[in-house]
Amino acid sequence: MLTTRLTNGRFLTMDPARPVARELGVWRGRIVGLDEEVAALPADRTVDLQGATVLPGFIDSHVHLAWTGLKAATPTVAPCRSVEDVLAVVAETAARTPEGGWAHLAGYDQRGLGRHLTAAELDKVAAGRKVFLMHDSGHGCLVNSAVLDLLPARLRGGDGFLAEGAMGAARALRLPHAQQELADAIGHAARTCLAEGVTGCAEAGIGGSLLGHSPVELGAYQLAREQGKLPLRVQLMVSADRLHPVGAHEDDGIPRALDLGLRTGFGDEGLSVGALKVFTDGGMMARTAALSSSYEGLDHGGELQDDPEVLAATIVDGHLAGWQLAVHAIGDRAADVALDALERAQRLRPRPAARHRIEHAGLIRPDQLDRMARLGVAAVVQPNFLRYFGDDYAQIMGEERAPWLYRGRGFLDRGITLVGSSDRPVADGSPLRAIQFMVERASASGQVIGPDEGITVLEALHAYTVAGAFACHWEDGAGTLTPGKRADLVVLGDDPTRIDVSRIGDIEVVATFVAGLETEGAAL
Repeated sequence: MLTTRLTNGRFLTMDPARPVARELGVWRGRIVGLDEEVAALPADRTVDLQGATVLPGFIDSHVHLAWTGLKAATPTVAPCRSVEDVLAVVAETAARTPEGGWAHLAGYDQRGLGRHLTAAELDKVAAGRKVFLMHDSGHGCLVNSAVLDLLPARLRGGDGFLAEGAMGAARALRLPHAQQELADAIGHAARTCLAEGVTGCAEAGIGGSLLGHSPVELGAYQLAREQGKLPLRVQLMVSADRLHPVGAHEDDGIPRALDLGLRTGFGDEGLSVGALKVFTDGGMMARTAALSSSYEGLDHGGELQDDPEVLAATIVDGHLAGWQLAVHAIGDRAADVALDALERAQRLRPRPAARHRIEHAGLIRPDQLDRMARLGVAAVVQPNFLRYFGDDYAQIMGEERAPWLYRGRGFLDRGITLVGSSDRPVADGSPLRAIQFMVERASASGQVIGPDEGITVLEALHAYTVAGAFACHWEDGAGTLTPGKRADLVVLGDDPTRIDVSRIGDIEVVATFVAGLETEGAAL
C-alpha cells in the first residue's frame, strides 16, 4: 500500500542509474519505487501531475533564514536612489522610534548612491535616536554619532560606516532578538524557500558576532519547529567565535570546542548541526573581500577578519574538534589563508571524509583550483551574485580577474564539488534563476562574465540537488529521487533541460513536496 502515487509526470531523478521516470510511489514520507516497481501497488491518494516535470527538492546550501525574515519586517532604504531619499526614510523611521531607542533600517548600499552617507548626515534626521542602517552585504553598517559615541575610539573610523568586527561591536550594543521573534522570522523565510522549490537548506552561521541574532539562537530554530513553522529540512552552521578552550583528555586532541563537545552531525533529518562557520574576509559589495591585489580604482584590496595565524588556528582547532568546516572566503587572498590552514589541519589529523567547504569562493585564481582539488574542498557558490551584481563585480575586478568570479567549469573540470546556494537575503534566492546564470553566465544587463566558466543545465541542476546533499552530509536521504530517500521534490511547469536557457529562471514552481506531502507549513 502506498501513501501517495505521483503519476503522469516527467521525473528527472538526478540518479544516473535511472535518470527518468513517469511514476513515483511514496510510503511514510519516503520514496518506495518508480514506474513498474509501484505500478501494481494500491495507493491512498493518487496525484495526476499532467505531464509536469519533477526534480529532487532543491537544496540551498548557504542561507540566512533569520536574517531573511527579520529583513522582510524591517524598514528599508533599498528603493532609494539618492542621498536625500535615504535621509527622508531614516527621518520617518526615527520619528516612529521611541525616544532613546534604535532606528534600525535595512537595504543600505552605497553603490547606487555614488558614495557613503556620513554619521553627520544621519545626525541631522535622527531626532536623538540611535540609527543603524544594515548594509545589504551583511558585512557593514552605517551608524550615527549616537552609536559611534558608545564604541571604543579604535572602532569609530570610516565616518559612520563600520565594517566587519566594528559592525559586530555596534550590533552588540543592542539587546538580542527574542527567540519568539526569531522563530517567526525563520518561519517566514522558510515559506519563501518552499515557494521556490527549496526543501532543505543550511543556515550559514548562528550565534556569532557578525550575523548571529542571539546567544541562544539555536533554541529559536527548535522553537520554530515545535510551533510548526519549520516545514523544510534545516542544517545549522555554528559561528566559530563560539569555540572556547576545553579541558578534554589529551587523547582527544581537542584544544577548543563547544560545550559538551557538540559538533557536526548532531540532530535529526529535520534539524541538525552542520558545519563550523569561519569568516576569513568580508564581501565584495562592501569592498572588504580580501584580494591579493587592489580593487580596480581603489587603493586597497579589502581586509582579512583577523591576523592570518589567528584565522588559521581557528580552522585547525575546528578540524581537530571533529567539525566539518565551512570557511567563508570570497577574495583570493582569503582563499589562500583558508587553503593553507585546511592543508595544515589535514596534515595534523587526516580526515579525508570531512567534506570541508569554501563558502562563496568568489575570486579563485587558476593556481588555487588545483589546491582545492587536492584537498577535496567543495566550492559553495552563489550564482545570483553575478546575475544581479555582476556588472559591478566585473568592473572592480578588471579584465584579467573578472573571468575568475564565481567559477563553474573551472571547478568541475578539476573534480571539485560545485554546490549551488543563494546567501539569501543578500541576493535573490531562486535556484532556477541561479541555474540559468550558471549556464549562460549573463548578468541582468546582458553582460557575459567569464563565458568559459559556463556549465550545462544538468550540471547546474546537480549543484542544487546531488552536490547540495553531499555538502550537507544528506546524500543518504536527499539529492536524488531514489527508493529509500525522502520524498522531497519540486514540481515545475516546464523542463529546464528542454527549453531555451534564457527561460529557465521564469519556470513556474507548481508545487513543493516535503516527505511526500504538498507543503502547507507543517513542521518536520
